Amino acid sequence: MALVAPALAEPLESATAFHLDTAGAEANVAAHLAALGRRAAWAGRVGDDALGRRIVRHLRARNVDTRWAEVDVEAPTGVYFKDPGRGVLYYRSGSAASRMAPGFLTGLPIDSARVVHVSGITPALSESCRALVDALVTRVAASAAMLSFDVNHRAALWPTDAAAGRLLELAARADLVFVGLDEAETLWATTTPEQVRALLPEPALLVVKDGDVGATEFRGSTGRGERDPGATHVPAMSVEVVEAVGAGDAFAAGYLASLLAGAPPHERLFAGHARAVTVLGDTADFPRTAGTTRSTRS
Repeated sequence: MALVAPALAEPLESATAFHLDTAGAEANVAAHLAALGRRAAWAGRVGDDALGRRIVRHLRARNVDTRWAEVDVEAPTGVYFKDPGRGVLYYRSGSAASRMAPGFLTGLPIDSARVVHVSGITPALSESCRALVDALVTRVAASAAMLSFDVNHRAALWPTDAAAGRLLELAARADLVFVGLDEAETLWATTTPEQVRALLPEPALLVVKDGDVGATEFRGSTGRGERDPGATHVPAMSVEVVEAVGAGDAFAAGYLASLLAGAPPHERLFAGHARAVTVLGDTADFPRTAGTTRSTRS
């Protein structure tokens, strides 16, 4: 979707200068992965409008494969606004993305992917998107791909009491889960990383992020006959935070890029922190001035 954000870290209500950027959780992760030298594709839907064309063009410029991006001629591209330090405003009801359904998966090369990443924002968009995510999880489970799931709870999109059970169910079916300790407490009343792990023993990898404290990776049963129990914690980097929204996507991409390279747990977590730092000091979800690498690896 399109993102409108104040150019400076000031209230949306009084800001006078703005940036029009490309954003969206899964698109952000794909763009960050491509910037880190990984081959990444984004599958989604935009409207047949200026914003939709702009989004696809931006993603291509960031070396993201957009061949599975669809255009809906009957619905607009979704938009959201950042209000730095105060949250976000979503305008996604009836958007092109919200009209996606299980049939959207037809033709996607899931069987040839190493990782399929989806967030808890997608099932919040509509009933058809919930069905889409359920179908996606089932299809990935039948493939050799790893299912990466970022809980990414957004109370502005669906009530917490409705989201809690659905997001827990989806997380339990994933191979790799990212979740913020703050959102886990809101959703499931868990207050420590260990409590989150006790609630979610199923994923092979569980990463619990705790803001400026750090992140903890838990390793355990994969449900596929493998086991490597353990936990690793890496402190967060010291950085001045301008806007935190979007940093979770950057962290996920940094972690995934390192995981795909075969790095050990502490390096994976460090890579997540390092990538998050690239957006914490700005109001954008993706570095506006950082270049991208041309080399690609699967």
